[in-house]
Amino acid sequence: MTTVPGSLIWEIVKRNNCFLIKEFGNGNQMVQFSKEPNNLYNINSFKHSGLANAKTVSVQADGSGVALATTKTNKQKNPSKLVHKTVMKKEFSRMAKAVSNQVADNFYRRDLKSAALARLSAVHRSLRVAKSGPKKRLRQTSKKVNRA
Repeated sequence: MTTVPGSLIWEIVKRNNCFLIKEFGNGNQMVQFSKEPNNLYNINSFKHSGLANAKTVSVQADGSGVALATTKTNKQKNPSKLVHKTVMKKEFSRMAKAVSNQVADNFYRRDLKSAALARLSAVHRSLRVAKSGPKKRLRQTSKKVNRA
């Protein structure tokens, strides 16, 4: 069985697929988003497509940690072994370094480094728990009034 090139898959699915969301922006200008898996920016483009590219990156919330998932290029014919998933439960700076190493420094997809770090930041921010207890009140300096 041969694999189909990504450019052919993109030409087939770019205008019509089940993940496509079409909305009107300013005036009558149409904006297209995609909710497909492994799409970091959720933009309907070949660069960010999780369907058309052989190498994809995904950053998602996974319980109390963040899951970084990449696809293995040599397992394209076996979907059950296609995704390599790593769950990270470290502090943000160490997770950012791990994502950067996996995506860019490992020669995987250098063009997706900033998108993966942006998604990591958003997911990490959503996992933070609000501090309990009374809220701190803003203290303002009171002006002293001279009464004479």
